[in-house]
Amino acid sequence: MNTNTQVLTENELWLLSFYRHSEIQGALFFARLAQLLPTGAVQCDITRHFADESQHARYWTDCITQLGNTPLKLSNAYQDKYFKAAGIPASLMEVLAITQVFEVRAIREYGLHLKAPQLQPLVRETLTKIMEDEKWHLSWVQAALKDMEQKYGSEMINAAIKKYRQADQEVFEKTLKEYGEIIQEIVPSALNVTAAISFNEISN
Repeated sequence: MNTNTQVLTENELWLLSFYRHSEIQGALFFARLAQLLPTGAVQCDITRHFADESQHARYWTDCITQLGNTPLKLSNAYQDKYFKAAGIPASLMEVLAITQVFEVRAIREYGLHLKAPQLQPLVRETLTKIMEDEKWHLSWVQAALKDMEQKYGSEMINAAIKKYRQADQEVFEKTLKEYGEIIQEIVPSALNVTAAISFNEISN
């Protein structure tokens, strides 16, 4: 029996369920990709990556249930909107480019949530655990993209990253228009963040 007396508000439950749903979709995407790729360093890292995403979904499930709630069933993931905004990636390089952009956004938003007022200790603990993994995700993706410069050239890779940053900004702004009131109640500073950030800003 759950004896935890802390209760999530309706908006808090929605936001944590949104995080959970995004982690589930990320795990499914990378699991499928790991099955398709040939054996090698990237396939190994993607396997670790999807295992992390799955574990993050469990962390959010545990967090929500330990706070006396049941995760909401949501239909659309944040990642789905990326593909609508920028199209389906045409190569592994583009998959990694969009992954880097998405992970930067995720860790920025999780970081802002950590600074939210009256943050429940269990939510803080969950965010902190996940962010440690996210930093590794960014690190291996950046290294893999660097290795791909011989094949694609740095200009093509940078162009792909720029394209997906633009898509990320579009998706983020649409998300704020749709769910801004919910997010602002929990993470007031989220609405002030509109510019994309670099890998170096969050890895230092």
